[in-house]
Amino acid sequence: MRDFTITLVAGTLFGGGLAVSGMMDPSRVRGFLDVFGAWDPTLAFVMGGAVLVMAIAWLIQRGLTQPVFAHEFNLPGTQSIDAKLIGGAILFGIGWGLAGLCPGPAISALIVAPISAGIFVISMAAGMVLHRFNA
Repeated sequence: MRDFTITLVAGTLFGGGLAVSGMMDPSRVRGFLDVFGAWDPTLAFVMGGAVLVMAIAWLIQRGLTQPVFAHEFNLPGTQSIDAKLIGGAILFGIGWGLAGLCPGPAISALIVAPISAGIFVISMAAGMVLHRFNA
């Protein structure tokens, strides 16, 4: 139950941050990607804030012997850049540019725009299922 509560609080905080920053609005994302038109730098500030928070979290993590809400750290290992990573990044970028949504904001957007976000989330879930069969 404690894990569920921590996950719920973290997800709610993340979703609230997406809502407050306007990142659930696909036009805001498209505006950021339109560097030669009506460029909207808002997403750059959101990304910069996320990088800053994560940098601080990494510094704090180095000083901890174990996580606050777990028995041990479960950090991913360093992996080299390969064709699968590059292909996935390209596919993510194309989908992000076309839809103006990525997974986190899309799930949050289900509350404010259930039809358009729902189409994206269903397509995303279908892609995840297809990947499982192909992996």
